[in-house]
Amino acid sequence: MQCPYCESTEIRKNGKRRGKQNHICVRCGRQFIDVYNPPKGYSDQIKIECLKAYVNGERFRAIERSKGVHHTTVIYWLKQIGEKLPDAPPINEIPEVGELDELETFIGSKKTKFGYGQQ
Repeated sequence: MQCPYCESTEIRKNGKRRGKQNHICVRCGRQFIDVYNPPKGYSDQIKIECLKAYVNGERFRAIERSKGVHHTTVIYWLKQIGEKLPDAPPINEIPEVGELDELETFIGSKKTKFGYGQQ
C-alpha cells in the first residue's frame, strides 16, 4: 500500500474512523483510508420513474410505497428539476373573465363567554 498524496510506502495504522481502518503516512504525515466507497444514491432510471409518476398524478406517499424512495427525496428531486426550468414568459393580455372563490367569514363576538353555552 502507498500514500495517495506522496506515494510513499512508509505507512502505519492510525486507528479506525467510522468503522474503516485509518492509515497515516510517515513521510508526509497525512491520513487516509485504504478503501474508498463512492457515495450511495439512486440511479437516474429510478429518479426518472419517480418524476414521471408525479407528473402523471401520483402522490408523493404513493410513489414512496411503489418505488421504495422516501417522499422527501422525491420532493427534493422535483425542486431540483424546477430550478432548471426557465421562468414563465410575461403575459401581455389582460383576461376578460376572472374566477373568484367564495369565502364566508365571521366577524364579531361569540354570544357565550363560558363553556357549554352557560353565562
